[in-house]
Amino acid sequence: MMQHQVAVQARFNPETLERVLRVVRHRGFQICAMNMEAAADAQNINIELTVASPRPVELLFSQLTKLVDVARVEIQQRTTSSQQIRA
Repeated sequence: MMQHQVAVQARFNPETLERVLRVVRHRGFQICAMNMEAAADAQNINIELTVASPRPVELLFSQLTKLVDVARVEIQQRTTSSQQIRA
């Protein structure tokens, strides 16, 4: 399974994070790590996600850029996950 680091810059609204997480889930990506902080201007937030999926990250990228509150999306890194989850 491929892991991708995605950076999202968006407006600071209460529903923005919820919309981003919903798109990630609906596109079939699993969140491995997440960090969010307010930008210097206090009107925007920076969200850094590490997501995993066998699906191409471009699917997630194209959907995130369509969100109204999202100003910028950047795919920072692609790695292959060596961890396997066993039941």
